[in-house]
Amino acid sequence: MNQKANVLSVRSPATGEKIGEVKSFTGDEARECLLRARAAQRTWEAAGLAERARVIRRFADVLLDHADEVCELIARENGKVLQEALQMEVFPIADLAVYFASRAEEILKPRRIDLHVMKHRRSYLHYRPRGVMLVIAPWNFPFSIPIGEVVMGLLAGNAVVLKPASLTPLIALKARELFDEAGLDPDVFQVLPCPGRVGSEMIGMGVEYVNFTGSVGVGQVVAAECGRQLIPCSMELGGKAPAIVLPDADLDVVTGSLVWGAFANAGQVCASIERAYVHESVYDEVVRRVTDKTARLRMGDPLADGTDVGAMTDPGQLAVVERQVEAALAAGARALTGGRRAPGPGLFYPPTVLVDVTEQMECVREETFGPTLPILKVRSVDEAIQRANDSIYGLNAYVYTRDKAEGRRVAERIEAGTVMINETLITHACPETPWQGVKKSGTGRVHSDDGLRDLCIGYHVNEEVVPTLKYSPFWQPYSHQMYRTLLGAARTLYRSGLGPRAAAAKDLLGSILDLVRGRNEA
Repeated sequence: MNQKANVLSVRSPATGEKIGEVKSFTGDEARECLLRARAAQRTWEAAGLAERARVIRRFADVLLDHADEVCELIARENGKVLQEALQMEVFPIADLAVYFASRAEEILKPRRIDLHVMKHRRSYLHYRPRGVMLVIAPWNFPFSIPIGEVVMGLLAGNAVVLKPASLTPLIALKARELFDEAGLDPDVFQVLPCPGRVGSEMIGMGVEYVNFTGSVGVGQVVAAECGRQLIPCSMELGGKAPAIVLPDADLDVVTGSLVWGAFANAGQVCASIERAYVHESVYDEVVRRVTDKTARLRMGDPLADGTDVGAMTDPGQLAVVERQVEAALAAGARALTGGRRAPGPGLFYPPTVLVDVTEQMECVREETFGPTLPILKVRSVDEAIQRANDSIYGLNAYVYTRDKAEGRRVAERIEAGTVMINETLITHACPETPWQGVKKSGTGRVHSDDGLRDLCIGYHVNEEVVPTLKYSPFWQPYSHQMYRTLLGAARTLYRSGLGPRAAAAKDLLGSILDLVRGRNEA
């Protein structure tokens, strides 16, 4: 990507050739777009959930009608293989759109809150949109990550402004075309390619919610700005996902899943396996199998039939991979496959299996975000869990075992937002499950019923059950008689719990009501 005179030039990471050019918005232009979004949001909210769901269903249809051109554009602009563009970008969004369009009414209906003591009143939450959402998107999944949030934000009744990554603005603008064809007001969803500086400035221009996906460093800056503006945000900031292979694991499953989990999208997945802890009893066989399968992966043109691993997207990230691998090899690690950048044009780094690595190496401790798989030997499950948790990250983790109960026990001890057993990566494509990180992998969540509710404000209403009394025991004028009655009620209710003393509590409640009736009759 090159930027000059308010223009972003986009280049193919596989060839280096220029494939497009887009307008780069200034701060003043972004402010005008946000004003239009705010005005359009009120009409969009008033249209009602049924109409919003109709438009989203229509968007899913339009997306599927244009799936081939969308996948091809993703492959050209991002560098991922054509099939990965379908199964990791297009399919998840079609599924998410249909899932939430079909269920949003049930998810966002008012929720009753049962009061455990104040039975003469009742409470409920009703949901209204936050207003204008700002989505700041990454380049590794330039379609599925931001458009998932766009779809959910629109269903909730928000207007959405998308700031795409400067490396991948073309697919974001294509998404805008799909929504236009689906009949969405163009002011309700806007795409604003712009420098990161302008994206940060937009946080202070009157948005009510920010969704950010990217690095920890940039995420901290965005979160700080959200804090200054006192607006909520969700942040997915990457990871260093560990995989734990138990002695009884099915090694066919382990081999296929580890290789895919490490090298899909050229390893540029926040949930990629970036370190595998393998029990010593199966370590040698796992290394052999993984090495053999990795060596057979075909790297090259992401649009060519049979390509398994495409190009990396960002030259800077390729440099990180080179630096980490070179440092590991210099410190005594061995590369059983790959180990150096591929010659020729394009941002290609071959899938690299590393052994004889240590916890002190950067390739094990810091996020790589590239096609490497360090494999480490452990003597016990406890050791594997301890080493897996010894990280500042906590997005995803993986466990391999034939014993379902043991798999759950291990998974529940790992400090990660999501732990998968005997599979990798795919939970981001499950709209009903939360996608969330702990530690420095982020805050908040996307997807799931709660993720949709998070894009709204839950307003609490408390109302009467019985006709309104003219006097409450909690109002003035106060008296020692009411004080003693209320104190007795508190001691009865809370010293041993309500259950064992229900009869006494009922008597005290009767006394309070008698006092209230007397005040009301007076």
